[in-house]
Amino acid sequence: MDKIFLSVVIPSYDEMTNLQKGVLDKISSFLSKKKYSYEIIIVDDGSKDGSIEFVEKFLKNNSNFKLIKNLHLGKGGAVTTGVLAACGEYILFTDMDQATPIEEIDRLLPYFDEGYDIVIGSRNSRRKGSPWTRLLMARAMMFLRTLLVGISNISDTQCGFKIFQHEIARKIFTKIQSLHHNFKQVSGSNVSAGFDVELLYLAEKMGYDIKEVPVNWLYVETRRVSPIKDSIEGFIDLIKIKINDIKGAYS
Repeated sequence: MDKIFLSVVIPSYDEMTNLQKGVLDKISSFLSKKKYSYEIIIVDDGSKDGSIEFVEKFLKNNSNFKLIKNLHLGKGGAVTTGVLAACGEYILFTDMDQATPIEEIDRLLPYFDEGYDIVIGSRNSRRKGSPWTRLLMARAMMFLRTLLVGISNISDTQCGFKIFQHEIARKIFTKIQSLHHNFKQVSGSNVSAGFDVELLYLAEKMGYDIKEVPVNWLYVETRRVSPIKDSIEGFIDLIKIKINDIKGAYS
């Protein structure tokens, strides 16, 4: 088997709306024009809306795509499963809605030649179309994150577009999996704000060099964002990270 250059991990939970928009075709069309080899790993997180059947049908004519069927573990569990199953020299995880389009990979990959271990997309102030409630949530999260956890050198921890060198990804995500005891089943939509923060905090603790790169990003309407509920859960996640740090869990 030829060595794979790029693995793209996409978590999927009841994503029929985005799937019907043709996001998989767009990803395939872009990557098929590249000179490097690639694989796309879709990790279904216990969907009930027909997403699994849609992807299975798509896979019949797209050999570069793979499907992993998870129990409903939340985004963190889905991403972790996909990353640890990936074979690529570089491993990217991105969102199914493609708010940050796959084309932005061209902005990130060159930084590995400069010696960085992890390269992450950053929306920064370029959050086109985002409602004021989302902007307020983002600023509050940044303030609390800096106050409780740190990571002062990264302005946007939450952009769902992050790429890792293979061996570094395995070390970080194996540790994350262990910290969460292989993750537990959840109910309803579960996109934990703490997952990305913990991931990058752990990476910094392990001494890896992280580069933050501005990317194009467009707000995509979703019913899964609840400003009050998500803000409370995000704050609780930060408290948990702080407690874990005090206990030496990230050492």
